[in-house]
Amino acid sequence: MPKHSETRALPYTPEQMFDLVADVGRYGEFLPWVSAVRVRSNSDIQMVADLIVGFKGLRESFTSCVEKQRPGHIRVDYLEGPLKHLNNDWKFRPDGKGGCLVDFCVDFAFKNRVFEMLAGQVFDRALRKMINAFEERAARLYGDSAGSAAAGASGISSSSAQSAA
Repeated sequence: MPKHSETRALPYTPEQMFDLVADVGRYGEFLPWVSAVRVRSNSDIQMVADLIVGFKGLRESFTSCVEKQRPGHIRVDYLEGPLKHLNNDWKFRPDGKGGCLVDFCVDFAFKNRVFEMLAGQVFDRALRKMINAFEERAARLYGDSAGSAAAGASGISSSSAQSAA
């Protein structure tokens, strides 16, 4: 089951990054492989949403519960779909320089062994593409400061591990 943790220094406030990540209804506009989103319910502290994702002819939908603790934490828990489990944690901390540190952790496993093997083969590349999509979205929404590329590239620490479910 793929697992990944990472911290990025970004030139945006924790509130800005919280708003971007919490706006699940817009994921189809910028996240690769997300073809549709349906928000079932949404409040200041919780959202339930369905996402349809597709990759190389495979198409699956899943439902998640998003717990929101403004402005510092978003937790995503899997409710139903093709996975055994999915947990996502986002933490947003001020960096003392006007930007923020984004701590991101994802842990998931597919029920289907074939999907699990496919995910393991492309996990790192797909994850990088998705993380970059969030950063590009932030730059479009909030402006791209001169230091953002350097902050995004040099302010990274990550660890990822892959193992069979």
